Amino acid sequence: MHNFQGIPWRHFMDFIAPAAERFKMLTEILSNAGLDYSVIEFSKYRHIIVSPPLAGRLSTLLVAHYDRAEGSPGANDNSAGVFILIETAIKLKEKNAKDWRIIFTDGEELKPGESIQNQGAYSLAEGLKNSRIEKSRIFCFDTCGRGDTMVISTTLEHLVKKESGGKKIKDALMELRDFTLDTARELRMSKVLLAPTPFSDDVGFFRAGLAAQTITMLPSDEGNLLVSELRKNQEFAEVLINAELRQNTLKKSIPETWRGLNSAVDSYLRLTPKHFKTVISFAEALCDR
Repeated sequence: MHNFQGIPWRHFMDFIAPAAERFKMLTEILSNAGLDYSVIEFSKYRHIIVSPPLAGRLSTLLVAHYDRAEGSPGANDNSAGVFILIETAIKLKEKNAKDWRIIFTDGEELKPGESIQNQGAYSLAEGLKNSRIEKSRIFCFDTCGRGDTMVISTTLEHLVKKESGGKKIKDALMELRDFTLDTARELRMSKVLLAPTPFSDDVGFFRAGLAAQTITMLPSDEGNLLVSELRKNQEFAEVLINAELRQNTLKKSIPETWRGLNSAVDSYLRLTPKHFKTVISFAEALCDR
């Protein structure tokens, strides 16, 4: 069980402090952990790429955004996801895995009036888009620090149906979905559900023409209520996906974990460290298959 001690977790409380220089801290944490990384910049955003010492082909790309909303500690959104992937990188390096990369992205949190094309993941995907990244499996880990139930996001599938997306992106999304579910089955994970989730870096990749699968976590009671609400109300998926609609909808309909995002409520006190190991093992398994 994690108690915010040891590499990288002993730096967690400093990372969520109000005045934290998160880019600088993150690169220092990676250096202290003995991980190889590089920095790339697109538009105004700086992204950090962690690679194995002897990198092989790029088959799996794990993503977590390190920025946070102004005025929020960002403990769950998305500091927990960042630290979970740092620990995953350490484990992958120890076992000499070669076909993975991890990207810590900037600019996931949009400001009022900004569109998805302003998101860091969009310009990143546009800048990196080539045959290597197009053939890799992309997984976004976002708000993974609270709960025991893994939610495999169906947001992009909802957008494809709504916008009449092309066959190529549809097929890529379904392949990712099947791969993700197969991995969960191989790990014998019992608490897994499919549901739309709030926008993450997946939508920025999607707008640039790349399929990506978001992974998030919820407490089981919130997950059960989410599934129940989706069954009762076909329009609820749109509410979950659209931030403006979420703010103008009855609060009780939204999972309590998601209600606390991008606010001062998103503190370390709401995290459930005993379940971090589940997400780390899952991320590691995605790179092993």
